[in-house]
Amino acid sequence: MEFKDYYEVLGVSRTATADEIKKAYRRLAHKYHPDVSKERDAEERFKAVSEAYEVLHDAEKRRAYDQFGHDYRAGDEFRPPPGWQWQPHTGAHARSHRGPNPAEGFSQTDFSEFFSSLFGEGGFAGFGERAQQHARGRHSHARHGEDVTRPLEITLEEAFAGGNRALSVDNGSERRTLNVRIPAGIAPGQKIRLAGQGTPGSNGATAGDLYLEVAYRPHPLYQVDGRDLTLELPLAPWEAALGAKVEVPTLGGRVTLAVPAGAQSGQKLRLRGRGLPGKPAGDQFVRLKIVNPPADTPAARELFQKMADTLPFDPRAGLG
Repeated sequence: MEFKDYYEVLGVSRTATADEIKKAYRRLAHKYHPDVSKERDAEERFKAVSEAYEVLHDAEKRRAYDQFGHDYRAGDEFRPPPGWQWQPHTGAHARSHRGPNPAEGFSQTDFSEFFSSLFGEGGFAGFGERAQQHARGRHSHARHGEDVTRPLEITLEEAFAGGNRALSVDNGSERRTLNVRIPAGIAPGQKIRLAGQGTPGSNGATAGDLYLEVAYRPHPLYQVDGRDLTLELPLAPWEAALGAKVEVPTLGGRVTLAVPAGAQSGQKLRLRGRGLPGKPAGDQFVRLKIVNPPADTPAARELFQKMADTLPFDPRAGLG
């Protein structure tokens, strides 16, 4: 069975607020509504968006989904973990949660196999002891654990390509090693949510969540401005004067840059889309810096003297 990344479907982060999730749903539901959309796959996209909203706008379903969601990517082979059970809510919780202005005729039967394996006919999924306690009505004495926020410094390479990081976390007397998935394009200040990895709850209640607030580690080559990067590129005087094709490093690999003839120090050239990923991706700017070779041999000094004698050039002519 294929894992569904509901956050990716709605185009929101794992730390998105309920309001951000609702806004994303409304925008996409309008875009792909079969009655108005001209796109060929509009109906399937609309179903996917509606299913994602069905889970993420419901706090209980979202918490259950998040208990394992951070370990998978969209499209990964998935099977519910051992001990996974589902229990439909009763009373007020039994109502079907449709999004704002739902499509007429869209029913639970339109949900994917992935959704049905976790939530059945729209019910709530829970793990072993938590589900049993709910059935016994002991929640009145349970207290949900507190959320915890910690800093996470990552490299630009990790921000560019994404990846996994093993992270040791102290939680009182317990020390755990967590596998953290870093999404490509994550920006400073954004948070990675690890559901159930915060402070433990009391009397069998669920633990709080752990939020990792991202910061970029300083890079020896690049300066960061949003999703844009700037790299200083040294040039020999003749490369700047005559023009040249030079290799330039980027986070995605080296590329060839055409330096125009007559280039000047401080001039910026753009490598479109070579910055950090996003919608749209950032650019990489290359700031030129002319570097003179050392005049540390008789031959080198002779060449510099010949240029001084033969070139009609006054670098301070613009000073008046």
